[in-house]
Amino acid sequence: MTDHPPHIFDPSDADPRAFRDALGRFATGVCVVTCNTPDGPLGITANSFASVSLDPPLVLWSPAKNSYRHPLFCAAERFAIHVMGSEQEAICNGFAKTGDAFDDCTLSYDAHGTPLIEGCLSRFECSLEAAHDAGDHTILVGHVHRVSARPKGAPDAPLLFHAGFYGRLAAPT
Repeated sequence: MTDHPPHIFDPSDADPRAFRDALGRFATGVCVVTCNTPDGPLGITANSFASVSLDPPLVLWSPAKNSYRHPLFCAAERFAIHVMGSEQEAICNGFAKTGDAFDDCTLSYDAHGTPLIEGCLSRFECSLEAAHDAGDHTILVGHVHRVSARPKGAPDAPLLFHAGFYGRLAAPT
């Protein structure tokens, strides 16, 4: 236990940074989401990925409405979610800054023109199933049509995000 008392607050009345910091205590994996647009491929780094359903196979992610990429992802009929490995931090940094950071990755396309980043831990190729307004984000639910995953035995350490920083799992002891 800790000797530090918890900071208890109503997020509606508190500094939004305090709420964001509390949410940041939850460690997540890091993904890059890609789609095709009329101007070419687009990507964004996200940690809002989650599984929704096994039958049918559904996943979700949530782009922020204040991102210039938000309307492009909401308009995309198809997208791919790439779960990134610990060695792919530079790729994630690139897409956190700009939507066209494809120079640092090997890229291919599916039959629908969706940009696919090669070498990630796993990849979920989706069609848009539903979009839900959610405050300052939109929840995009994808129907997964194809999955790619590194084979068992291959390096598979995930890139993590916690308290505003990237991290890695410690080696098992």
